[in-house]
Amino acid sequence: MDDLRVNSQLVIPSAELQWRFSRASGPGGQNVNKTNSRVELIFDLNATSALGPFRKKRLLIQLQHRLVAGCIRVVAAEERSQYQNRQLALSRLAYFLRMGLEAVPKTRKPTKPSQAAKKRRLQAKKLRGELKRTRQSKPSLDA
Repeated sequence: MDDLRVNSQLVIPSAELQWRFSRASGPGGQNVNKTNSRVELIFDLNATSALGPFRKKRLLIQLQHRLVAGCIRVVAAEERSQYQNRQLALSRLAYFLRMGLEAVPKTRKPTKPSQAAKKRRLQAKKLRGELKRTRQSKPSLDA
């Protein structure tokens, strides 16, 4: 099995990936009763040597909802063949690792509108009100 390329800087050695296979339900007809096409891929974040301490810490924080005992577990059972499910599991793991390594966006610091912006807003409201008032005037019979 080849190594898992997450991005241009990160490659997970295949020796650090643990595979489990079992019979899957779903597509495949009678084939599912006799082949182990369901794939479970387990990657231990705590024991890996492919990640430095900074990346490891970031992944542990970002993926904490997906971790079980420090391991990321990905299951694929959609396809009929074990090979296709293996490819699916690898691509999902790479996706989760890429998303976990992305920088967290800074939180927006709330600001107040400026004095000029408040003035413009009130002026626009007055103009809109004046326009509506002129539409409401009813023609008199005197003229």
